[in-house]
Amino acid sequence: MSSQDLLQKLETLADAAKYDASCASSGTTKKNSLGGKGIGSTEGRGICHAYAPDGRCISLLKVLLTNHCIFDCHYCVNRKSSNVRRARFSPQEVVDLTLAFYRRNYIEGLFLSSGIVKSSNHTMEQIVEVARILREEHDFRGYIHLKTIPEADPELVHQAGLYADRVSINVELPTDAGLTRLAPDKDARQIEGAMAGVKAGITEATDAKKRFRHAPRFVPAGQSTQMIVGADTATDADIVGKASQLYDSFRLRRVYYSAFSPIPDASAVLPLKRPPLIREHRLYQSDWLMRFYGYQPGEVMQATETDGNLPLDIDPKLAWALKFRERFPVDVNRGSKDELLRVPGLGVKAVHKIIASRRHWTLRLEDVGRLTLSLTKVRPFICTADWRPLVLGDRADLRSLLAPRTEQLELFAA
Repeated sequence: MSSQDLLQKLETLADAAKYDASCASSGTTKKNSLGGKGIGSTEGRGICHAYAPDGRCISLLKVLLTNHCIFDCHYCVNRKSSNVRRARFSPQEVVDLTLAFYRRNYIEGLFLSSGIVKSSNHTMEQIVEVARILREEHDFRGYIHLKTIPEADPELVHQAGLYADRVSINVELPTDAGLTRLAPDKDARQIEGAMAGVKAGITEATDAKKRFRHAPRFVPAGQSTQMIVGADTATDADIVGKASQLYDSFRLRRVYYSAFSPIPDASAVLPLKRPPLIREHRLYQSDWLMRFYGYQPGEVMQATETDGNLPLDIDPKLAWALKFRERFPVDVNRGSKDELLRVPGLGVKAVHKIIASRRHWTLRLEDVGRLTLSLTKVRPFICTADWRPLVLGDRADLRSLLAPRTEQLELFAA
């Protein structure tokens, strides 16, 4: 196959992979002599950025094995009935592309997903074969993230885990009713069964590693998943509840949220426009509250409006604080870590700095100002040696005073 044919395939299958958010990506620009449209461009050829378990930002080739699919999920641009340009790589072509990019220092690893071609087992075998060739025949030590297929044989999913650093199995939608309506070929119990199998494999490998030095590794970076936001009638409360259940049941590393984006030749059952991107952002903020700030799912749900959705004009931490003003102000010189973590505007690092600093001296308002980027937001909810809010905390317009400016919110609505 000519290099031009390979580039055309790459253009099609890298573009089709952009809808999968379970590999955290961000845009960048690295142009070459062809104006950013040839191999080596990080802008238009599927090179994305993700974070390794140790926090490093790494560049990945993010691509589909094929965008042919025998499933007909309404929200998917690659569904069987969609009128899109189709392409398909062989496992060896993906290997060759990965090694070529890797040797040129454009990437540090591979994110590989696929539509379902012929059958779930056949597609899963092809995905595993890519990883096997890279690891066994080329001794590839780079990062590999494989999207596994829950309908495939569990043994194939297990084989993927032996080669991959991370695997992901997308739950797609937060409710069983939404999945049944929009993805009739998928089954929620089957998806969760596959996730349970990966969890069991991770547990077994962790135990084996403690007893045997050379025990085979199994997805050392854990598993993740993705939920589509705004394609069905699920509320933010539904999504938060589902995310919490997934974290608790399967010990996921991440739940990714992807705002529904209208697709060509869209099904009539889908919304006509995408939800505001700020909604996706608020869900990520709620996710952090549960993972790093000690909030229980029910507490995050308390921050929602009467329609079950998080407010768009303020973040969920501030929304919760405004609903429970009796919990404030918190004395920064005496408050516990958990109490300080509830203060709007104080992040985890700022709280740790406050606790460390107050061991040596009594904190004043200006001291707190040096430890946080948002003293305006913090001030109504704290007291220091020289500050105590007497009026501001009781103001009915406090929400409007602390909400981001309209032009900031418009950045997300663009």
